[in-house]
Amino acid sequence: MFLSEEKSKKLKKLSAAASIGLSAGLTLLKLFAALYTGSLAVLSSLIDSLADIFASSITYVAVRFSSMPASYGHRYGYGKAEAISALVQSAFIAGSGIFVLYDGIYRLFVPAQIARLETGIVIMGVSLLATIGLICFQKHVAKKTRSLAIEADSEHYTVDVVTNLSIIVTLVLVSWLELSWIDTLTACGVAAFLLFNAYKLAAKAVGTLTDAELGPDIRKRVCEIVLESPFSKGIHDLRTRDLGGVYMFEFHLELDGDLPLSAAHEMTEIVEDNLLDEFPGAQIIIHQDPAGIQEERLDNKLVRGK
Repeated sequence: MFLSEEKSKKLKKLSAAASIGLSAGLTLLKLFAALYTGSLAVLSSLIDSLADIFASSITYVAVRFSSMPASYGHRYGYGKAEAISALVQSAFIAGSGIFVLYDGIYRLFVPAQIARLETGIVIMGVSLLATIGLICFQKHVAKKTRSLAIEADSEHYTVDVVTNLSIIVTLVLVSWLELSWIDTLTACGVAAFLLFNAYKLAAKAVGTLTDAELGPDIRKRVCEIVLESPFSKGIHDLRTRDLGGVYMFEFHLELDGDLPLSAAHEMTEIVEDNLLDEFPGAQIIIHQDPAGIQEERLDNKLVRGK
């Protein structure tokens, strides 16, 4: 069950603020570690943490903006600000990955001395544990609020877990085997992973901004709820989209054609209330149709258009 709109807004703001605080603290730690050890792998993680500060700040602004109530000029609300935030995050992540990749290739030709690896290992271990804690909280928030911005931030920090763990392994190997090229190789791998993650975030954000349909499980559940009412004769032309953590459903509800308008309206209200029980805060538009009527339907047009 999803949270109420007010609780959802508060939880999203708390999550965004927590990610800014954590990324700022980890940036300072990693800056010390990068300067102290000279490790490119640690430097790549530092660059990623700098990106985290920027990305999390954008997330915080987007969450506050998307929480504004609908206005005369924006009657669907401002929820898609979160998708714009995710798109900007993906661009910044991609830029960070390109920078680290360039520096990694450069160090293949101009090796750098790496020293005092024990300090780097300890700092990266602390960073790993703190990031895991934040991700657990963000996953909980994203699940409860359906926030694309928080989900994007969580996916970004999930990448951090992988990179931090790989960097710890790298520092251990460099310390044991004294092969500095392993450090460069790991940094290049981190960069490639950053670029891949940026692509995934961008694809999802673009899907929301271009009104991609919600998942088949949500569409199926909407149909089930509508048809659970004994007076519902059918549903067609269902269209769904994500307004930025708020779902929107539009569909035609098939009812007995002999019903008076007032009765049809009351039945439609019942269906809408049932949907809101499952999807709090959803925006719902229902058009009543007499059951069995012959008409040109969107469902048929879409099938022909494939």
